[in-house]
Amino acid sequence: MSYKVKLTPHAIGQLKETIGYISKQLLVPDVALAWSNRLQKEISGLDTLPLRYPLVENEPWKSYGIRKMPVENFIVYYLPEEETETVWVTAVVYGRRDQQNALKDMPIK
Repeated sequence: MSYKVKLTPHAIGQLKETIGYISKQLLVPDVALAWSNRLQKEISGLDTLPLRYPLVENEPWKSYGIRKMPVENFIVYYLPEEETETVWVTAVVYGRRDQQNALKDMPIK
């Protein structure tokens, strides 16, 4: 079974913000491009076996079925919907941030 992988507007905004920060603030656009490509590859890989990554430990996200996938120094949060065969990427957060605080404004979809 192959799932469709979609990103929420919230996740897209986080990706754009991170790419902008890496390329414009840190002045390493090549690193931003490489990071973006690696992340895109990992996210698209959620189209098969999206349940292979663990549920988040904290509520209320655990009850919603939000899972987390580590990619380099970031954590990709996503919601697999088996009934629609869709994976919703809901957030992409730098791993050293306070995850609980970073997720408080994350929409579920």
